[in-house]
Amino acid sequence: MSVGAPRGLASSGQKPISEILHPLCAAEEPLSPGPDVTVNVDGDKEAVLTNGTPVETSSPASASSLFNRLQLDDDLEVDGRDPYISTETQDLFVTVDDPKKHVSTMETYITYRVSTKTTRIEFDLPEYCVRRRYQDFDWLRIKLEDSQPTHLIPPLPEKFVMKGVVDRFSEEFVETRMKALDKFLKRVADHPVLSFNPHLNTFLSAKDLNKRQGLALLTKVGESVKHVAGGYKLRARPAEFCAMGEYLDTFTQKLGTIDRIAQRILKEQSEYLTEQREYGSVYSSWAGSEEELHRPLEGVATTVSECCCAMDDLSENMSQDFLPVLREYVLYVESMKTVLRKRDQSQAEYEGRLEAAILRRQEDKMPMPVEVEKCQDKVECFNADLKADWERWQSNKRQDFKQLLTGMADKNINYYEKCQAAWESLITLLQDKQTEDKRSETN
Repeated sequence: MSVGAPRGLASSGQKPISEILHPLCAAEEPLSPGPDVTVNVDGDKEAVLTNGTPVETSSPASASSLFNRLQLDDDLEVDGRDPYISTETQDLFVTVDDPKKHVSTMETYITYRVSTKTTRIEFDLPEYCVRRRYQDFDWLRIKLEDSQPTHLIPPLPEKFVMKGVVDRFSEEFVETRMKALDKFLKRVADHPVLSFNPHLNTFLSAKDLNKRQGLALLTKVGESVKHVAGGYKLRARPAEFCAMGEYLDTFTQKLGTIDRIAQRILKEQSEYLTEQREYGSVYSSWAGSEEELHRPLEGVATTVSECCCAMDDLSENMSQDFLPVLREYVLYVESMKTVLRKRDQSQAEYEGRLEAAILRRQEDKMPMPVEVEKCQDKVECFNADLKADWERWQSNKRQDFKQLLTGMADKNINYYEKCQAAWESLITLLQDKQTEDKRSETN
């Protein structure tokens, strides 16, 4: 049977585009070609975009020029070989910020400001500003998952990730969630297919989001993939997708181990801080009863206090910057596994229908049914989109973890530099005290 072109699904294939200019970012960076859309008319419309998504590769400020050079060199090396790292100008910019608490008689909740700037013709205005709460983001993700079943949908932060441990209305929790929601929306807006989903347009532009009505987009495709009959059994997953599954299992185990150890380190740092603060207060109280040793003892108390502040900053970085990235990628793995399972279901359905059609054809000399070709198209579309999203995910992962690990090294260097400076200032103080004592004895 001849291989047919996939129909009825958004594809991540690549085609040439004309250059467009982005006036919104002219003050920030030189203009360059942005992503565009080519529409194929073959029954249904099929959104086909160009060469992948631009990836943000901004580097954290480093206390050491060595880390700056390392980050810059690595980014240049990746840009030269990775097709998903591009300097093309984006034409859709989204930001999540300004959390606000709302209290009513029925419930208390947090909303976030979602700002959009775009030059896309799908939007009626170039700028939008709306307020959304967590369940609105959840609605968007569900709609994307239903309407784009062949694509990897970025994960949302867990709704009750620290329930019972941290107040979900606390400033720390809201700030962490806001950053995660901002990252989720940026990943969707940067995706060459998901960013053109009408549900995203509604989420970004509608003042009142009617989550009950939604939009009828690719419902047949979504339903056919979602409700694949359980009677079909996959014969064998292709080797490349088996390798993906094995990698995800290993990656999850590594992340789990790192997360578990990091949690233990945080607990030990908290206990250490408690002891250090008590340790410093002893020197401070002691100084009050020792006139001759007052300055040296107060100096020790001040040094210990400065070391405690440095340790507090280090722990805060781990809890607010390091651990959330680990959790995000644990959820990302689950999303990828979900798409892999859907792909397997689609392949199993195709194999089952093909086998049944071959048996009927041998008996009745009937031509191959159209349903079999449609199933084949679905499998091919799943394979192409999953491979593209896998490469994009790997590229994002490399950038995220390089930035994460460089930032972790930077924070540790800052911690030890602050501690060293504090103890060196104490040595200077003690030396000055010793000089004064010698002068007093001489006089």
